[in-house]
Amino acid sequence: MNDSSTAAPRDVETTRDVETTAAALRRAAALWPDREAVADVQPGQDTRWTWAQLLDEVRRFAAGLVARGVERGDRVVIWAPNTRHWIVAALGVQYAGGTAVPANTRYTGSETLELVQRTHATAAVVAGAFLGAERIADLSSAAGGSLAGATRLRTLVRIPLDGGDAATADLAVVDFTDLQAEATDSALARADARADSVTGDDVADILFTSGTTGKSKGVVALHRQTVAGARAWGSNGGLTERDRYLIVNPFFHSFGYKAGFLVCTLFGSTVIPLAVYSPTETMRLVQDEGATVLPGAPTIFQTILDAPDRAGFDLSSLRLAVTGASVVPVVLVERMQSDLGLETVLTAYGQTETMGFITTTTADDDDVTVATTCGRAYPGMEIRIGDSGEILTRGEMVMQGYLDDPENTAEAIDPDGWLHTGDVGEIDSHGNLRITDRLKDMYITGGFNVYPAEVEQTLARLDGVVETAVIGVPDDRMGEVGKAFVVRREGSSLTEEDVLGFCREHLANFKRPRAVEFVESFPRNASGKILKTDLR
Repeated sequence: MNDSSTAAPRDVETTRDVETTAAALRRAAALWPDREAVADVQPGQDTRWTWAQLLDEVRRFAAGLVARGVERGDRVVIWAPNTRHWIVAALGVQYAGGTAVPANTRYTGSETLELVQRTHATAAVVAGAFLGAERIADLSSAAGGSLAGATRLRTLVRIPLDGGDAATADLAVVDFTDLQAEATDSALARADARADSVTGDDVADILFTSGTTGKSKGVVALHRQTVAGARAWGSNGGLTERDRYLIVNPFFHSFGYKAGFLVCTLFGSTVIPLAVYSPTETMRLVQDEGATVLPGAPTIFQTILDAPDRAGFDLSSLRLAVTGASVVPVVLVERMQSDLGLETVLTAYGQTETMGFITTTTADDDDVTVATTCGRAYPGMEIRIGDSGEILTRGEMVMQGYLDDPENTAEAIDPDGWLHTGDVGEIDSHGNLRITDRLKDMYITGGFNVYPAEVEQTLARLDGVVETAVIGVPDDRMGEVGKAFVVRREGSSLTEEDVLGFCREHLANFKRPRAVEFVESFPRNASGKILKTDLR
């Protein structure tokens, strides 16, 4: 671990002045050039970079993209697990003036292909062989073997992970380090000029979140919105250059990206990425790397607390945990403090449409407040309760809108700037928000949002299905899991395994129903809408 520090140059701007990710990275390299920025110490490797080295890696990646024709404003899809490569790719795309489009690592090839097509991406950064899968092959297969014909992609960048990559495509495939090797002096100068020209009003990223229509929506976020969210989260957690942040939350999600490595870039904390979660590997990294910060869904902490080998690890370096995404039992907060020795446990509430940030508890709140509420609005954000008890929010972290979807954007954000969250809640006398219900049918599986309409539309393509309804049902380990109710076509011999097998082929793991029940018909209201409350 590198604990050296450097006095800040007097002309380095404060976090409040920073409006772009490139500016944040340059500031980190100026403030803490010799401090450890990234410690990628996953099985079989140990790569450590200082902030000055990370800036160099990002510049060379950006220059490689520029040399290959990536223009300002181009979209670049990133489909890979948590490693140092993801950080370099995202910051490199943005440094070159482009827009990062994260793809869920649990997506199938066809789901990722849809993101590539809808964003008109000109390049993609994709993991090579990893955990028995070859994502470039999956993507190419989903495109019928012709990515050049099905997309606007001109370049595929392969991240070598497990080795033995054999997949090819009908496009140029360049390994990650080979792309960086294309960074000529001219390309570096052009990349630096691009970074200079990016402003807070340029688009930084497009994260996809499903909606009740069943079609995923692309949340368009400007640099200043993305950076504002990271700044608010880091300030609330009191992060500094002395912190070491173990990131188990996926980088493709706001929790791992905007509340993750981008926070570290603003506050100088060391990024410790984890590609594949396991309680044992998490505890090993906490012990060996002296991790001080560990956010995650409640299931992360439950599995650590229940791990049979926990007593064999020293977790005393941990000081801060942030959780949310579902109901947090009071006893869990108490055990996180007593059994894991955490000084501070925080809960928060947010949506992709708000960079992941709406409300949060603080270090001064008691255990009951932390466990039973989502806290107060972040600085720069407001909340109020609207019609039907719906939670409304507005402020500097609210998205620019949905990609190519003015109708849904206008429906989500009213003329006064209030974002309609679709959640129902109440605000107590201290300003703490408590979520009491959902207007939408969304349920949460292991920290991931699942939107039934998307699953239902997928099942509608299965031969023998007349109609389906998917709901979330309680599960001790995952919080909620999906259950599909299916009306079969008359004479169909469709079985539960047929339905589950179809889902395995077409849906990411967290979206797949865990059980299927065949019914003759559905309960409906007077307008013909299925009454999912009756199914529950």
